[in-house]
Amino acid sequence: MSVSTMEELLIDELKDIYNAEKQITKALPKMVKAAASEELRDAFQSHLQETEGHVQRLEQVFEILGKAARGKTCHGMQGVLEEGAEVIEEAEKSPLRDAALISAAQRVEHYEMAAYGAVREYARILGQDEIVSLLEETLQEEKAADEKLTSIAESVNSEANMASKAA
Repeated sequence: MSVSTMEELLIDELKDIYNAEKQITKALPKMVKAAASEELRDAFQSHLQETEGHVQRLEQVFEILGKAARGKTCHGMQGVLEEGAEVIEEAEKSPLRDAALISAAQRVEHYEMAAYGAVREYARILGQDEIVSLLEETLQEEKAADEKLTSIAESVNSEANMASKAA
């Protein structure tokens, strides 16, 4: 798609984010299964439910814009998620794997925060207040997920360090 207006840029970026969220809904169940820490599994499971809500909000945004809710392949998220999948293959189920999963998950969150922050501003410039509100709600959930992962990492990283020293 050729992008020549701010509205076209907004729609193009929304399609990218929509696909990214769909990819994440497929990756999170694998991360739940791969995590050793119950707290981390619960966080991933909770974020899966939130992510399904993000998809629904994006569908609302497309509806407001009078566009079909469909994505275009988000290669950036594809790459970030592939790196996360490698973690599952490279480490046994343990605090060390959990530490690596948290790192991978935070990369996903930061990618999403950047994307949602940008499209929220495009919508603001276009005077799309309802869309701004929907995107801001998702952005805040992404930030909260990142903070939760940081909190979990404090104990998981210590456990991983102790376990690796004992090995």
